[in-house]
Amino acid sequence: MIRTHPPTLSRLAGAVTALVALAAIGLSLWMLTADTRPLEIHHTRAEGVPLTVFAPPGADAAPVAVIGHGFAGSRQMMQPLAITLARHGYLAVTFDFPGHGGNARPFVPDLSDEAERRARLRRALDAALAHARGLPQAGGELALLGHSMAGDILLDYAGDHPRQVAASVLVSPYISEDTRLEGLSNLLFVFGEWEPAALRKPALAAFPVAPEAVRPGVTYGDPARGDGRRLAVAPDVEHIGVLYAGAMQAEALAWLQAALPVSAAPENTGGVTHWGPWLGLLFGGILLLARPLSALLPRVAAPPAGAGLSWRRLLPLALIPAVLTPLLLWPVPLGGLPLLLSDYLALHFAVYGGITWLLLLALQRRTGAVFPFRGPRRDSARLLIAAAAAGLYATLAFGLPIHVFVTGYLPGVERLAVMPLILVGSLLFFSADAWLTRGTGAAPWGYAGTKVLLLLSLMVAVALRLEDLFFLVIILPAMAVFLLVYGLIDRWTWRATGHPLAGAFAVALALAWGMGVTFPLVSG
Repeated sequence: MIRTHPPTLSRLAGAVTALVALAAIGLSLWMLTADTRPLEIHHTRAEGVPLTVFAPPGADAAPVAVIGHGFAGSRQMMQPLAITLARHGYLAVTFDFPGHGGNARPFVPDLSDEAERRARLRRALDAALAHARGLPQAGGELALLGHSMAGDILLDYAGDHPRQVAASVLVSPYISEDTRLEGLSNLLFVFGEWEPAALRKPALAAFPVAPEAVRPGVTYGDPARGDGRRLAVAPDVEHIGVLYAGAMQAEALAWLQAALPVSAAPENTGGVTHWGPWLGLLFGGILLLARPLSALLPRVAAPPAGAGLSWRRLLPLALIPAVLTPLLLWPVPLGGLPLLLSDYLALHFAVYGGITWLLLLALQRRTGAVFPFRGPRRDSARLLIAAAAAGLYATLAFGLPIHVFVTGYLPGVERLAVMPLILVGSLLFFSADAWLTRGTGAAPWGYAGTKVLLLLSLMVAVALRLEDLFFLVIILPAMAVFLLVYGLIDRWTWRATGHPLAGAFAVALALAWGMGVTFPLVSG
């Protein structure tokens, strides 16, 4: 009887995991690009505004659909909707608003300055519309579609050009108090089921019945006549997930087909663009691949380094910074960095991490057991190699597909200068947190528990400064997903290297990169 040595079994399991992950990545990439193969897609700029044009093959006099994204989004986020419309004969054009995606022109630094916000967004919309309507494939009919922040801008344009805009589709729109809703042609409002019901309230003023009488799924008026109104709810999605919901795309497509039908629709158009499951498979494969790859990292510390605190010692050290940080930052003015909201988040991470490090140092002076690891110089080199390798994978392996399929992820020069400052804050937090929760004898689930406290601390900060930090509410779910996904990478990196700082650097770099490329640029 032949016995297999445990390391051999481990290597075999790693190889199988890698093959499964690569198969998932390959299949998802094939399926994600399948819907775009029949289309003619090109990227360009108009008056400094980045645009992407999705045209059906051989399109001639096609109705034009111009699509705007939401706050902290980009034109890549609107691809599924644009692809669905282009496959059904519409000339779809997406673009980046100022300070978003690849648009280096600054966004308004003060969100309460409604007039300036609308003026800057409107200039970009005007440039995109002028370019779209001048394309050789463009016909005379125009539809406007947009998500969240784009809502009142599109409605303003439709109100100023009532005879030009045949239909509008507003997905979870922001509608300011003075937005005109009367006299507009064919308005469709789509919201996610999991969004607050109060978000729908401003849209109800556009209907010819009392707001409390508006029913989802019922069409009021006639889109063919131009006075159509409809409220739709996409099931099982929230503010961002609604963009990938098949129900939203189906509603938008049906609305345009009723209001401005395509004279010669392409054959074999298929249904809507279902990217959600394939994106899940793609990023799941990339995450799964990180596990066998982590086994290739050099061993840095044996036994594993870290404070190794039990729950009794860990809990007060975790609670103190969670409570103190939002209170200390309550009176601190914002606007120190040219990326909206990034200055507060960077400060929150820096102060939170700084307090944690001070508490660890105080415990070290009392017990002498918090920093037991003293490796030779060669271990420092191994640590740098492990941190660099894990950091590159955490940013680029996820970042490149994100840039192609989800949102802008490759920074311009304006953002590159700011990202190191954000990294200082994120590195202070994740390095302190990793040392606090790792090590021999560390409390089980301590790493997860401190992330819950971090999210709660951010929620307290929002409650204390709601007017300044309201938009953090939107990104908190994304932050929770980030902490879960990259927490696994951190865990596998720590198991392989035995040192908490390698994985901490990878997570800190990925977060700083993500904040640096997604938050709106408010000065160049």
